[in-house]
Amino acid sequence: METPPQRNANMAQIFHRSTNFISRFSLFAGIFLAGLALTGVLGLARSPYFTRQNVTRSQPVQFSHKHHVGDDGIDCRYCHTSVETSATAGIPQTKTCMSCHSVLFNNVGYLEPIRESYRTDASIEWVKVHRLADYVYFNHSIHVSKGVGCSTCHGRVDQMPLMFQANTLLMQWCLDCHRNTEMALRPLDKVYDMAWRPAANQAEIGRQYKAERNIRNTSELSSCSTCHR
Repeated sequence: METPPQRNANMAQIFHRSTNFISRFSLFAGIFLAGLALTGVLGLARSPYFTRQNVTRSQPVQFSHKHHVGDDGIDCRYCHTSVETSATAGIPQTKTCMSCHSVLFNNVGYLEPIRESYRTDASIEWVKVHRLADYVYFNHSIHVSKGVGCSTCHGRVDQMPLMFQANTLLMQWCLDCHRNTEMALRPLDKVYDMAWRPAANQAEIGRQYKAERNIRNTSELSSCSTCHR
């Protein structure tokens, strides 16, 4: 009986030995590049390019909050009349502007869009600065009534010659506040005070305000249905 032929031990390898290294390197490089791409996308989504944070907007009239609020001391509610009673703060009617500017600076050229709007009863097309997604529900009145100040979300508007979005308005930013409510609560008579700063024992004071004002617990405030309706 014939013995089966022995396999040639010196048979040439189909793949070069370096193939093992190349395959491992390719695998790890692919994982690294995928992770890098994901990090880049997430970083870009949180960048001012997408969030519009700290980006000023060109308006039909370059209204200065610094001049009106910071220098002249005009209360937020004089222009944003519905902030205490409605989901939206409201854009002032032209007649609100003209209550002052029919006398003050009534001939300067850059206020002509205001005067034309008053004459024609056509609304000025202001560019919205703080824009939330359509699937997000936000109510100004509930925040104001519970003691969340304007500057908490909008920043120091009394120092803004041109209005810009001071915070990211990302969901994580909202959740950080809803999970630490006591840190945002202030005395009700300080809601419109741009210069208000939390005290050293803000957490303790905030917990007291939270109890007195019947603010919901963290679980309810961070529930999806609270903001997405």
